[in-house]
Amino acid sequence: MSIQAVAGSAVGAAGLGGGVGSLSAHGNFLDLMGGALKGVSATQSAATSAEAGYAAGVPGATLSQALVASDRAQVAWNATVAVRNEVVSAYQTIMNMQF
Repeated sequence: MSIQAVAGSAVGAAGLGGGVGSLSAHGNFLDLMGGALKGVSATQSAATSAEAGYAAGVPGATLSQALVASDRAQVAWNATVAVRNEVVSAYQTIMNMQF
């Protein structure tokens, strides 16, 4: 899988829409990755809130909502780690090149 596909998956999982091909529409790469990390953090916060609401017995909070929020946070985190691994791998490949 290419780094563009993985990065696009992470951006999509974080709920930002668009993809790596539309970097100019979103700004530079650093802004894109910062936004993606903020999206992952927001997803994790929503999952924590849903789980705490269910555990506290908040009216309207259901187990299914808590589980779905938790799964979304896990997918977003896994996509983020996959992107990080691809970036590190690309960096190592570049550093090992002979000039």
